[in-house]
Amino acid sequence: MTGFPDDRMERILLTEDQIAGAVSALGSRITADYAGRDPVLITVLKGGSFFLADLVRAVELPLTMDFMAISAYRPQAAGAVAITKDLADPIEGRDVLMVEDIIDTGLTLNYLLKVLRQRKPASLTVCTLLDKDVRRLVDLPIEYRGFSVPDRFLVGYGLDLDGLWRNVRYIATLKDEVWEGT
Repeated sequence: MTGFPDDRMERILLTEDQIAGAVSALGSRITADYAGRDPVLITVLKGGSFFLADLVRAVELPLTMDFMAISAYRPQAAGAVAITKDLADPIEGRDVLMVEDIIDTGLTLNYLLKVLRQRKPASLTVCTLLDKDVRRLVDLPIEYRGFSVPDRFLVGYGLDLDGLWRNVRYIATLKDEVWEGT
């Protein structure tokens, strides 16, 4: 795509083809690493559903999916997170792969990993499409990583600002004046 569908975007960071290539490579690695097992892949709604949908089609194994939803993380809430939709099925004894669209500070994922570990999975690993590690506040075990990304506000491929731009097939940065103050 040569132009932006919206003049509030600054530039395309990752094209649809780059994303598809990373998803395919991650799917191949997961297929090899989980051979002989039937993992459950879990993501957080809503943004993670785009990456999860493509990733499960790239994994050539029997698997199941499940979803969680959390209250919106707000820095002024001192990292407080609440689960608003929990898993539909138990994970005790299962190989669990937590699938994230983006990991930023890591506070939310750290909380979710603690919750999931208490449920006694056989294994628990993390896969993220985007890793904004320059903002990381906690050390996280990330086994599968698509891209390291800069400290910019990103939209597209599930990422949004106030619900907008999730449906864009690439990942773009927003102009500073668009997201500042949100």
